[in-house]
Amino acid sequence: MKLCIAEKPSVAKDIAQIIGATNRFDGYWEGNGYWVSWTYGHLCTLKEPADYTPDWKQWNMNVLPMIPDNFGIKVIENGGVKKQFDTIASLVEKCNEVINCGDAGQEGELIQRWVLSKAKNQKPSKRLWISSLTKEAIEEGFANLHKGEDYDNLYAAGTARAIGDWLLGMNATRLYTLKFGAFKQVFSVGRVQTPTLALIVERQSEIDNFVSETYYELKTTYRAVDFAGTKGKLSSKEKGEEIIEVIKDEEFEIKSYIQKEGKELAPSLFDLTSVQVECNKKFGYTAEDTLAHVQHLYENKLVTYPRVDTAYLPNDVYPKISGILKNLAAYRKFTEPLLGKKIRKTSKVFNDKKVTDHHAIIPTGEDPAKVGLNIDQKKVFDLITRRFIAVFYPDCKVSNTTVIGEAKKHEFRATGKQILEPGWRVLFESGKTEKKTEENEQVMPVFEKGERGPHEPELLEKQTKAPSYYTEATLLRAMETAGKHVDNDELRELMKENGIGRPSTRANIIEKLFSRKYLVRQKKRILATSTGKELIGLIENDLLKSAELTGVWEKKLRDIEHGKYKVQSFKDELNQMVKELTEQVKTQQFKPKQTACPKCNIGHLIRGKSAWGCSDWKKGCKFTLPFEYKGITISDSELDNLLETGESKYNYIFNKKKPNDLKKIVLNDKLKLAIKK
Repeated sequence: MKLCIAEKPSVAKDIAQIIGATNRFDGYWEGNGYWVSWTYGHLCTLKEPADYTPDWKQWNMNVLPMIPDNFGIKVIENGGVKKQFDTIASLVEKCNEVINCGDAGQEGELIQRWVLSKAKNQKPSKRLWISSLTKEAIEEGFANLHKGEDYDNLYAAGTARAIGDWLLGMNATRLYTLKFGAFKQVFSVGRVQTPTLALIVERQSEIDNFVSETYYELKTTYRAVDFAGTKGKLSSKEKGEEIIEVIKDEEFEIKSYIQKEGKELAPSLFDLTSVQVECNKKFGYTAEDTLAHVQHLYENKLVTYPRVDTAYLPNDVYPKISGILKNLAAYRKFTEPLLGKKIRKTSKVFNDKKVTDHHAIIPTGEDPAKVGLNIDQKKVFDLITRRFIAVFYPDCKVSNTTVIGEAKKHEFRATGKQILEPGWRVLFESGKTEKKTEENEQVMPVFEKGERGPHEPELLEKQTKAPSYYTEATLLRAMETAGKHVDNDELRELMKENGIGRPSTRANIIEKLFSRKYLVRQKKRILATSTGKELIGLIENDLLKSAELTGVWEKKLRDIEHGKYKVQSFKDELNQMVKELTEQVKTQQFKPKQTACPKCNIGHLIRGKSAWGCSDWKKGCKFTLPFEYKGITISDSELDNLLETGESKYNYIFNKKKPNDLKKIVLNDKLKLAIKK
């Protein structure tokens, strides 16, 4: 018998039905010479510190750093998980061959290999590697099974990642918590989450410390077209007014008028990050929500594998394109112009060198009407499908116009664009005419060089603007490029190997930062809380919070995956870093804990003349807590406990009428309500 192990029950069921294992038993399917079982995601995990030595059970600064000689794995202590593992282990013992049908990615490989390792598998192993869960893809995958050892490097990279996260997370979290934590405050530190938090804290600091400056710009209006002065920003209002005075009665002369026809390419196909970015911009979905929606579409066979970091297709997918387009019945008005003739093929879409284990996210051609999607899932499917169809449409033809004019030798420029043939843009129009202009672009009349006429100059007063707060869309892009602001698609593609985390993990990292109260959402904005800012302030080791260094680590993990770097070398580097970090934190000067404002959770409490208030009071937080409360002065040491538990740990109210009746200071309901608002 051959044992197939899938990553979840629903996938196991699909595989079982296709390969003829139609008899259901407790924990597996059987039939046609196959057993098909499943995991529930992770059945095994790296051992906890206490599993290596009792000395590591208690959080104790004296035993840090914790660096096991050899890392071990264990079955997760959960009744259902243990039972399923025992079923798989029993089948492993009896089978003749194992077929790893796990999720076709690094994490999926790690999940399956840990289970097989713990089950002491010695049987020959094959790998099912597919990019969609359609019947055709599964049948094709089983007809072309790979050798299990072909994915040893992928497993090595997953192991290195898990060990790296354990080494840094376990040690750094205990270090900073033991050194600086108070009132059960745990400072969670991680290889990926801490540099991500540092990006947000750094941006927030830039905004908080930003001082706006006034500047001036010249503009003039000629023939209903706005021209901007080419001198750029002027620091002096007087200088600007002098120029206006000089040119206002002079005629405006056109010096050059250039019209060039150009082409705009369709946007690239989606990888996971770009679909998360687009869904956040268009619909306000979180990265985690978008991943869940795309995963649902994948599991219902509507789109290909989602956890990808490439926006390209391999050349061997090209013969399948017309079939996919033909099956997209709901989009017939867009697909019909493409069918019946040769489908367009460009290197912007098809590039074998840009594809590794999986290709871009595209529809499979299955009918979504058979599934019953909710409104959010429909929106995501529509986004992916329109982007897919668009890349096979003609380029959008545009007319780009640049006009230069001057008055008394003071030069002005105007630009405009007109869409001549929409091409791929028809996929994204909403009932507008084909010939239209871009938003905020001017429609230009025809100018002639040398023409002259009256104009209306003016001096605009403007203010420099602080950097924008991160949204999930811009944070995902920053993680993808290790904190560098990159708008160019090609340059961003080159920087992906050095990004923070991987597409499949970034949503989870962001959500962890929210759940640990390091971040809060204000509409689309992402802000660091007082606790998040405090943690980054405590970390003096730049390596630990460096986005670029984390990007380098990610590159090394990819190199391990491609056989270009050794796991032991990666571990040695992290071991050395953890040792240095431990010595540094142990000798680091203690910094007083900042108490987070209990009302807004973004600012921290500061001392006023008679009360504590919020450091963000200028931004509207009006929380105050008087030093003297119910006749008792509240000390700094009591403040945290009073806010955390609602009562003082030390101070008591003395009742003159009943000397023996001592009552703790307790926040009254009115003040508690004020804190919650």
